[in-house]
Amino acid sequence: MCRSPKVVAVIGRRRGSAVGRVVLAPLLVVVVSWAGGAVPAGATGRPVPSIPAGPVGAQLAWFLGAVGSAPLSTPVIDAHFDSRFFAAVDPQQLNAVLDGLSASGAPTLVSVAPDPFTSSLVAVADFGGTPLEVQMAVDGSGLIEGLELTPASTSETWAQVDSRLASLAPGVGLLAARLGRDGTCVPIHEVHASTPRPTASMFKLFVLGALAEQIAAGRVRWDQELTVEPSLQSRGSIAGSLQYSPAGTRVTVREAATKMISISDNTAADMLIHLVGRSAVEAQVRRWSAHAALDDPFLTTREVILLHYSDFPSLARRYLSLSPAGRQAFLTSTVDPLPLAGVVGSSQPRDIASIEWFASPDDLCRAFAGLQSLASRPGLGPIAGVLSVNHGDSGLEAPQWQSVWFKGGSEPGVLTLGYRARTAQGQSYVVVAMAEDPDAAIPESTTLRLAAVVNAAFGLAHR
Repeated sequence: MCRSPKVVAVIGRRRGSAVGRVVLAPLLVVVVSWAGGAVPAGATGRPVPSIPAGPVGAQLAWFLGAVGSAPLSTPVIDAHFDSRFFAAVDPQQLNAVLDGLSASGAPTLVSVAPDPFTSSLVAVADFGGTPLEVQMAVDGSGLIEGLELTPASTSETWAQVDSRLASLAPGVGLLAARLGRDGTCVPIHEVHASTPRPTASMFKLFVLGALAEQIAAGRVRWDQELTVEPSLQSRGSIAGSLQYSPAGTRVTVREAATKMISISDNTAADMLIHLVGRSAVEAQVRRWSAHAALDDPFLTTREVILLHYSDFPSLARRYLSLSPAGRQAFLTSTVDPLPLAGVVGSSQPRDIASIEWFASPDDLCRAFAGLQSLASRPGLGPIAGVLSVNHGDSGLEAPQWQSVWFKGGSEPGVLTLGYRARTAQGQSYVVVAMAEDPDAAIPESTTLRLAAVVNAAFGLAHR
């Protein structure tokens, strides 16, 4: 089932403010969090710091030790976490991440900065070669009510980055590139960058591009209203998705595009594909991808879900036996009329090498470059806003990075992360990282580890 890398959207608040905000990250362990002080960059090699006294320090010490003890039992969880924490995050999801991180042994604390204004702190810990920033807050009873894990800035070599990437999955790809003034991708570092792989939800970059072309041509307007129809409602796992909206709900094109990118709303994506037409999206893929034939016909998320999980493997085998033209007819006559009700997903990969959306890191860099070029044209400025709502918690922070665009994707056996970030001097860089395993699901914790690879790649590319 297509989705962004496991995302949990939760209401949090900034220090000194009661205003709620939505925190979106490429990892599921993002809950009610408070922004504390800045984390020192490149802290590795310093003496191991002392954990501050007090409730939040005690909980940090416990948490770092508990990583190696996952999965945590219900009594242990109840003894350390505020009950509101798990109103937003399933304990099983938390345990899945901790269990993956524990495979590398107990983490080592690198730095810690308590916030003098709140019961919170920001620490950096090394989880078996993956440096992560740990933001933690406790309530009045000393129980954890806020916890956020994101990549931390480090000083590494390309060889170290490549080694960490290779350890994440049987098939991996990476491209770090600078965007030239002519809008081309100028490679800085590559790992199988021309090899096409399943993209999961990163295909939505092509849909956004096709939409932008239609708007530029005057065929579609940003404020044009769309209607949620049962035949276009797909599935996903994100609160706020149009899949949960009653039939007849009206949304603007801009709202649908924002949901498609920021929360990877599959229904919004299918509505936009229906609006611009499948052929328009296929034409956009041909503009940016050297592997467009792999996406002919271009599938909707609803079609991928049905081919993966409805009458499997019979329906999928019938589809794959056909020519591209035959597949298009088969989708219209046989797949599209099928109901999603009763379709049961799987935690294991299903035909990710043959029924998916495909592109290489090179192709996806061209998509980011193309969108940057489109965003500079009259009437297409909203593209930048659509792509920057969700930063993917990459750790790319101001003042060094002034503008961050993000799109990722995941399904069993597939994990992709893509970013375009612009420096204060106006230079843009793109990093695309892809991982696939056709035989087994990729562990939840791999999202954090891949995000740390991306963070390191940006640091090296910008040196």
